[in-house]
Amino acid sequence: MIERDTRQAALLALHAELETCCRCPKMYGPAVHSESVLSPVMLIGQAPGTREIEQLKPFCWTAGKTLFSWFAPLGLDETAFRARILMSAVCRCFPGKNPKGGDRVPDRDEIERCARWWRGELELLRPRLLLPVGKLAIAQLMPVPRLNDVIGKQWTYRSPMGWVADVIPLPHPSGASTWFKMEPGRRLLAQALDLIAAHPAWKAVLDAESHHAARP
Repeated sequence: MIERDTRQAALLALHAELETCCRCPKMYGPAVHSESVLSPVMLIGQAPGTREIEQLKPFCWTAGKTLFSWFAPLGLDETAFRARILMSAVCRCFPGKNPKGGDRVPDRDEIERCARWWRGELELLRPRLLLPVGKLAIAQLMPVPRLNDVIGKQWTYRSPMGWVADVIPLPHPSGASTWFKMEPGRRLLAQALDLIAAHPAWKAVLDAESHHAARP
């Protein structure tokens, strides 16, 4: 395992390189990344929206308010979450609008070109817990027949490099989605959040946050 200082420097360099990326002509930049934090927990979203590329922060608008409302009862408010957990994404630029409504889903080539960024983060962090948010993000780690089949359970991710991590999938908190607002989605989301709260990696993040808050 690479020493922590070396991994931190490598993560900073990866994010600096990401900021210069313009490989996808249909995408709207600049590319977005979270704080360059080494954490035992890594969240993977789908792609930023217009507000995210304006503010250069993942989940900074309506969907983010919902997302952070899920985590606050587990011990991390938005500020603490952003400081303690790396927030990645399948694609790092805004895909643009779908003429039929909503945001355009990134195409296969865009997803593959952008994969080097989240995969690079994954290898540097080697987190113990992965939180993919939304079907597109979940599908990068495991098959997703339906959200009902994967959310509310804990799964195992096996890296090509041989290390393993637990995966607890979450639905996308988009205001356009009703899945998590009605059954069985509401119940399955609650089960997923209970699993996160009980996970040792999440508890380690909470311990680090409490120690930080206790400093004079």
